[in-house]
Amino acid sequence: MTETPDADVIALAGKLFDAARAGDTATLAAYVDAGAPADLTNDRGDTLLMLAAYHGHAASVTALLERGADPNRANDRGQTPLAGAVFKGADDVLAVLLGGGADPSAGTPSAVDTARMFGKEELVARFEGR
Repeated sequence: MTETPDADVIALAGKLFDAARAGDTATLAAYVDAGAPADLTNDRGDTLLMLAAYHGHAASVTALLERGADPNRANDRGQTPLAGAVFKGADDVLAVLLGGGADPSAGTPSAVDTARMFGKEELVARFEGR
C-alpha cells in the first residue's frame, strides 16, 4: 500500500517545480540545502534539473548540480536535461550540464540525436568529440 503524500508536501513540491521553471536559484538552493531532494521529480518524471535546464536557467542548473542532482536522469519519456537544453538552444545551460557530467548519448532521444534532428551539426561534432 502506498502512502498518500500530505497536502503541504505536495504544495511545497509544486513551489519547487515552479522555482525551477522560473530560475529562482536562491529558493531552490535553500530548500535543497534544507533537505529537499536534489532529484525531486514530478508526475512526469521531470526533475528540478530538467525543468531548470529546459527553461534556460544556467544558474539554477549549476546550483542543483552542485547539490548532487543527476545530470543524466531521464524523465518518463526518456528525455534528459541535456537533450532538453539542445532542443531549446540554451548554450549556457549546455556548457553547465556538460561541465557537470552530462552524457550526450544518454536518453531517448539523446542530446546527440536531438542535435542531429535539428541540424545542429556543431553540437553533434562537439558531443562526438568528447
